[in-house]
Parts: sequence; C-alpha cells; structure tokens
Amino acid sequence: MTVPGRAWIVGGAVRDALLGLPAGDRDWVVTGTTPEAMRAAGFTPVGQDFPVFLHPLTHEEYALARTERKSGRGYHGFTFHAAPDVRLEDDLMRRDLTVNAIAEDPLTGERIDPWGGIADLQARVLRHVSPAFAEDPVRLLRLARFAARFTGFTVHPDTLVLCQDLVAAGEVDALVPERVWQELSRGLMGAAPERMLSVLRETGALARLLPEVDRLWGVPQRADFHPEVDTGLHLLLVLQQAARLDAPLAVRYACLCHDLGKGTTPADVLPRHIGHEARSEKLTRIVSERWRVPNDCRALAELVAREHGNIHQSLSFGAAAVLRLLDRCDAWRRPERFAEALLACECDARGRTGFEDRPYPQRARLLAAFDAARAVDTAAVAAEAAASGARGPAVGAAIGRAREAAIEVALSGG
Repeated sequence: MTVPGRAWIVGGAVRDALLGLPAGDRDWVVTGTTPEAMRAAGFTPVGQDFPVFLHPLTHEEYALARTERKSGRGYHGFTFHAAPDVRLEDDLMRRDLTVNAIAEDPLTGERIDPWGGIADLQARVLRHVSPAFAEDPVRLLRLARFAARFTGFTVHPDTLVLCQDLVAAGEVDALVPERVWQELSRGLMGAAPERMLSVLRETGALARLLPEVDRLWGVPQRADFHPEVDTGLHLLLVLQQAARLDAPLAVRYACLCHDLGKGTTPADVLPRHIGHEARSEKLTRIVSERWRVPNDCRALAELVAREHGNIHQSLSFGAAAVLRLLDRCDAWRRPERFAEALLACECDARGRTGFEDRPYPQRARLLAAFDAARAVDTAAVAAEAAASGARGPAVGAAIGRAREAAIEVALSGG
C-alpha cells in the first residue's frame, strides 16, 4: 500500500538494528503530506495532540513530521505543528537522545543522522539532541531507563546538567503517576536496574520522585552484616542480584522497597535498625499509592518489607515458627507470591559485598516445609476433627497441628 509523502523508520527500531539487537515495534514519520492525504489513502487517525495514523494493514503508527513548542508544565505542556513543509531534520530535532534521532528509508537504506546518533552509538554515549530536552520531564525518566537497559553506555555530562536544570525548574513535579510507573517499571526490568537509580539520584530526580529511596544513601549499617555499610549502596547491590537471578518485576519492585525504613532510623541507634521492617512496610505502601503501582507488585513489596527479617532468620525456626511465618505470608492462598518473596529475600541476602555467590538455604528450606504442609489433606483432617465433635476454630487448630507435624518431618529431613 502506498503511503502519501515519504515514510521513514525512526527511533528505537533504527537504533536497535544498528546495535545488532532484535527488532521491536517500528515507528514511522511521514514527510511531505497532510492529514487529509493520509485519510484518503486509508490510514486511520488516532492522535489527539498531533496527527498520528494507523496503517490499515500492518496497524503500525505513522506520525506526520512535526515541530513542537513548550507551552506549559510537564509532559503535556507542548503545542505541535505538522505540515508538508516540516523537514525530517526538524522532526528529529525534537527527539530526546541522539541515538533515538536517526531515520532510515526502508526502501533505499538511506539514513538521516543530523545529530550524530550513529557516532554516539559507536562511542556508547547517551546524549541529548538539543536544550529542549530539559523541557520534558519524561525524557529524564527515559534516560534513566536507557541507562539501565544499555549497560555499556554512559550519560554525557552536558545531558546530566540539563537534567539537573529540569529538576530544579520543578518539571518532574508535573509528572503523572501512570507515566512515572511505566518508566520506572521498564527501568527495573533492565539488565542493570541499579543504573536507573544512579542516574535519577545524580540528576536530583530521585529525591523528588522517590525521597524514601533517596534518603537511604549515607545511612550506615552494621559492617559485620553489611560490609558495604551504606544502605544506598546495599540497595544497588540487591537490584544487581535481582537482574542476575532474572527476577520478575514484582520481585524487583520488592527489592527496591524492602529497606525503606532504614532511612528513618533514629540517629542515636545507628548502625542498628531495630524495627525497620514495620517502617519499611508503611513507607512501601506510601510509595505504591503515590505512583499507582499495580496490586501484584504492591502486595509482594509490602510482604517482603514486613517479613524479610524473619525469612532471613528462619534457619533457626522450628516447625511451629515456620507455620506461623507461612500463615503471615498467606502462603496457602498465594503460593506464587510466597515463592517470589523468598526470591526477593535471596536477592537481599546476596546484595552485600562479598556475599554475591553465597548460598541462601533459607529459600530451599522454607519451600520444602511449605510443600510438605501443603500436601496435608486438609479436607480429611477437617472431617476427622468434625467427627470427633470439633467445630469452627477447633477444626482450624486441627489442620494447623497436621501441617506443623508435616513441617517437622520435612525440617528433620524425613
């Protein structure tokens, strides 16, 4: 099907192809045409702020070349101009990073690279296209997310300065929760999620978006448990382990939040952090509400924040204590979440200097205990208890005793 004007592939598809990465969704820019011509050619308009159309066969998005001008605060504070006389170079100038401002003609292979994106790909540098970068706070989040994805890339110093200016101007305060979570979650799933936090912290954005996380830096921990001492550094190491163990998003978010309470430990009791788990759970709830975190991530993060200390100490637990832990974790109704909580705790235990390759037997021990307890025929136990006259709580107590007995056998290696 013929596209009116000239169609160019732009953005991530071109970047990733030049890096030898698998091709993802393609974004298109069309020059030398009008919205009327696109509709006449069978394209379906979908854009509200500027002309974007869906291809009738491939359903890929085709945007008309456009320019933009800052007109208000935040991500939506722009006015756009799209017309046949807008050049491809003008459209590329409004993009965030040079590595995302490369266009390619799919028919001829011609590339348009007015801002040196190819050279920056070769140099492994993330660099802004123009000073307009500082006008859009989402670009800062995308930069941090790209730093987490492209582990061999560095952020250009001038780009960091622009980000700091953006934060100082209060632009990040205009970000909407849905977009913040979208970028944070994608950054957490990067190959090096800790790099996202480092960029956000260096630009000052972490203190505005996640002050509960930002205040962890400079907070000491006991060196015998945490040779890295600094709680912020520990968090980075935990996120490294989450990526290393290929943890899912909910686990990585739990890792992000698990120690938030240490940032509020009174100075006179440092480097101990007595009761930080309860404070971490409360702060995790606040962060999750602020950014409208999905329920699965929220629930796991609160569980890990509250119970990670007990899970770490569970090697000394007998059957009764293990059963109480399983009950508190709601393992019977949420077995997958319990397994994810144990993985998050393993990331936490390994996220310490010198502990990266240490085994974490707590995870296997608790899973074995849980499997043994879950194998108990609770219906048969309940029926037997009822036949002997037990009712209500007494039936539940009988089931608990049966589960505890099964856990006892599992812990003893039977």
